[in-house]
Amino acid sequence: MAKTCAFKAEIRQMLDLVIHSLYSKKEIFLRELISNASDAIDRAKYLALTDTTIAPEAPEWSIRLTADAVTHTLTIEDNGIGMSAQETEEALGTIAKSGSKAFAEALKDGKETNIPELIGKFGVGFYAAFMVADGVTVETLRRGEGQSAVKWMSAGDGEYTMDEGSRTTPGTSITLHLRPDQEQFANGWTLKDLVRRYSDFIAYPIYLHEEEAEPAKDEKAAADKAAEEAKPLNTMVALWKRAKSDVKPEEYEAFYRQTLHGMGEPLKTLHIAAEGMLEYRALLFIPKSAGMEMMMPGNRHGLSLYVRNVFIGDEIEALTPPWLRFLKGVVDSSDLPLNVSREMLQDDAIIRKVRSDVTNRILKALAEMAKDKPEQYDAFTTSLGDFLKEGYHSDWENREKIVELLRFRNLKDGKYTSLKAYKEAMSEGQKAIYMLTAESLQAAQQSPCLEQLKAKGYDVLFLTTPVDQFIASEFYEYDKTPIVFADKGDLGLSDDDAKKSLDDAEKTLRPLLDAVAKQLEATVKEVRLSTRLTESPCCLVQDPSALNPTMRRMMEAMGQTVPEEKRILELNPNHALIKTLAEETNEGKRNDTVELLYGQACLAEGSLPADPAKFNRLVAELMARA
Repeated sequence: MAKTCAFKAEIRQMLDLVIHSLYSKKEIFLRELISNASDAIDRAKYLALTDTTIAPEAPEWSIRLTADAVTHTLTIEDNGIGMSAQETEEALGTIAKSGSKAFAEALKDGKETNIPELIGKFGVGFYAAFMVADGVTVETLRRGEGQSAVKWMSAGDGEYTMDEGSRTTPGTSITLHLRPDQEQFANGWTLKDLVRRYSDFIAYPIYLHEEEAEPAKDEKAAADKAAEEAKPLNTMVALWKRAKSDVKPEEYEAFYRQTLHGMGEPLKTLHIAAEGMLEYRALLFIPKSAGMEMMMPGNRHGLSLYVRNVFIGDEIEALTPPWLRFLKGVVDSSDLPLNVSREMLQDDAIIRKVRSDVTNRILKALAEMAKDKPEQYDAFTTSLGDFLKEGYHSDWENREKIVELLRFRNLKDGKYTSLKAYKEAMSEGQKAIYMLTAESLQAAQQSPCLEQLKAKGYDVLFLTTPVDQFIASEFYEYDKTPIVFADKGDLGLSDDDAKKSLDDAEKTLRPLLDAVAKQLEATVKEVRLSTRLTESPCCLVQDPSALNPTMRRMMEAMGQTVPEEKRILELNPNHALIKTLAEETNEGKRNDTVELLYGQACLAEGSLPADPAKFNRLVAELMARA
């Protein structure tokens, strides 16, 4: 006989919270109901191992969806364990009462070790149905002898009704009477998409049957429809849970392109099965290049997360540091702590351990690539190396590992070079690692600041990307060897004879130095003679702590206010132009030549002259005189 029961006041409030506030997306209801169905089958299979009355017929375990666009109903049915009247009232009449969790805890109390990996934990997933339905009917029959079918109904309005059911086969069916604004969930294409997105790796086949207003027009159409409905919507076996030896390269590539929307083939694939204190599985891909989404402002990043084969979400940022946002892949774990809606991770030591382990594995894989496949690693550096440099700046925990992976073009042959390789190849007597920032490789190679280094046969590493400019100030030393920038301070490479020669030249050229310093005092901090130059007449250099000019230009282009920092103009005392300038008696001509020299120095470092129009006029006049 039917009986109507009222939810308790606090349960009605909880129900209202579940329906209106707990889940951010209404479509989540299908994931929750399919997960519950999967748990019901897991429980039946487990109990059947010791109780022959549970499944004497050895059924094909499955989950079936029936969509009726005419009546606007959706039914989710499984042939799992089912429920008795008492279990139905406990599970559905009491919110946050998880049958799966209670089952697992009972097995633990009994010292069982081979416990099935059940999905349900919080006991609220069923009530997600009321987000899209104004009425829910549950028909269930408990497996085992002497059981009776039960029917449970509710409109989610604070009451539920229980009665005898008419179901004759064990299992549970949940019928949702969809709200008028949620009728899309009775559409076959919508359901297929949701199953593939959220439940593709549920271990049991999920079938879909669509009720049609009119029967098929002919036998062939009917046969085609039946054949289509006989195909599971889900793939069932997660690629990352298979043994590496059983997965073909083309399967990895297909997963990368189709599921993760990667472009082309991945550069590197990592199939991880972590065991021990930290257990999780992952399938990670290092792409060959950064996708356009990496260039978009405010772009989210992160890996896709599955918990017990159920899709929780993509772009889970907590699983990787920001600098690893180029990484694509999935992580699946039974231990990750989710909030009650299973839509986001809670901050937890386990998450931090997974994040740390994933990061270490990527760094190890890159180190192996750099050692065993240098050409492949050069390709990685060209397309994704800036992300590592970002990690060098932000990830202090892994900075020592990341610095070994950084590569910079060199002066010697233009190839990518590591700091370690540079140091190992240092010339005899060389005491520092030399670097230079510039806007391009060509600009760096042609910088006059390199002339003394070239003369001594010293190599130089070039920092030419925007990220290079940002992190340049963080390079002080490597492996106890100082790092010196070729355009900053005094390189300290002059011997005693060179120093004496410079002192003698300074006495002779002091009037010129003072005159140039006075003329350029608005833009130049100091004018001095240089041993840095062997061919060019002049160059601009900075104090060791100053912001490099390329970074300054970038910041100004972004509208940021940059503190004024005057640079040092160095003159080559051995250059014919400087000697001629020192002898010039016509003050006007001398001033014009100084303007040209300063403009030339600006252009050499990638900057514009202080007065481009005047510089152009002076060049034109010089050409006319020539």
